[in-house]
Amino acid sequence: MSTLRFESRREPSRLMLWLTPVLAVALTLIVGAVVFTALGYDGFGAVREIFVSPLFDSYRWQDLLVKAAPLALIAVGLSIGFRANVWNIGAEGQYVLGGLGGTGLALLTLDAEGVWILPAMIVCGILGGMVWAAVPALLRTRLGVSEILSSLMLNYVAIQLLYYLMRGPWKDPMGFNFPQTAMFSASQTLPTAVPGTLIHIGIPIALALAFVAWGLLARTLAGFQVRVVGLSPQAARFAGFREGRVVWMALLFGGGMAGLAGVLEAAGPFGQMVPAFPTGYGYTAIIVAFLGRLHPLGIVAAALVLALTYVGGESAQTSIGLPAAAIGVFQAMMLFFLLGVDILVRYRLTRGARPVAQVAVPLPTPEPIRTREAAL
Repeated sequence: MSTLRFESRREPSRLMLWLTPVLAVALTLIVGAVVFTALGYDGFGAVREIFVSPLFDSYRWQDLLVKAAPLALIAVGLSIGFRANVWNIGAEGQYVLGGLGGTGLALLTLDAEGVWILPAMIVCGILGGMVWAAVPALLRTRLGVSEILSSLMLNYVAIQLLYYLMRGPWKDPMGFNFPQTAMFSASQTLPTAVPGTLIHIGIPIALALAFVAWGLLARTLAGFQVRVVGLSPQAARFAGFREGRVVWMALLFGGGMAGLAGVLEAAGPFGQMVPAFPTGYGYTAIIVAFLGRLHPLGIVAAALVLALTYVGGESAQTSIGLPAAAIGVFQAMMLFFLLGVDILVRYRLTRGARPVAQVAVPLPTPEPIRTREAAL
């Protein structure tokens, strides 16, 4: 009886590997339109509002860049670890800790002024994300605990810490009992890169760091170690590369980038810390990293695509009554089709005979040779 099975391709097409994200996005648009039409919504209108209309609106372009910046920062940090098979799923918590680190310094210097305050907040935010990422790094290198589980669980701890601070020590006494901090001062907020727009300096910072990460991966020994450990841990050990060092480096870099994204969001679009600060960027950045093929420049393009789902999704809720959960549906479909198309590029579906189970037949135990003396 023949069965379907996957057979590894001898040499996957490099062109198809790079076209995989494009095919995944195209399939998401087509299937998403059909699915939401079947659910009773204007499916094709939803696709138009989410993925097309923002591209022809100058104001939405500003919002698009603002939302793409944290996605790109977090995804670039995650891509370093993913290349080394270090699976950091805790970027959401590291993003929150980055925002809390910068906010803590902002509250301490609320009545102060000076150009040093904002850079100090950024440093505190980066350190906050790195400290939170150091926990799964320590657990993996010392105790062998999977960083997937430990980093994921720390996301919920970070959110509960945020809620405690907003309703307790950091609550603004002049905030009419709302669970939020005081508004940041002018010395604690990001200046705009283009006057009169929403584009703050965090956007060029994100683009510059993507180029820096590209150079680190391609031109430094540390980047070479990351690639070797990810491709062949045995070859890395033979070359003298310490896997534990790469784990620490990957997690700290990813945590620092997520923390940087957090503090830039707190000091930029939010201008304070609120319970609604976690927006799912840490989870969406995982899709961004793989949609960009773990390449820093590809991640920048993928961040723009995923930012469209946020910007266009908000307008689609008001224009055609699309539910808020539709954003997550489109993002999930994008990851699903990306993985599916990627498998078909690397493997071919073939039909072959089902292997016949082999049953081991025990051989008869030979009788012992009886000598003449034993017989007597």
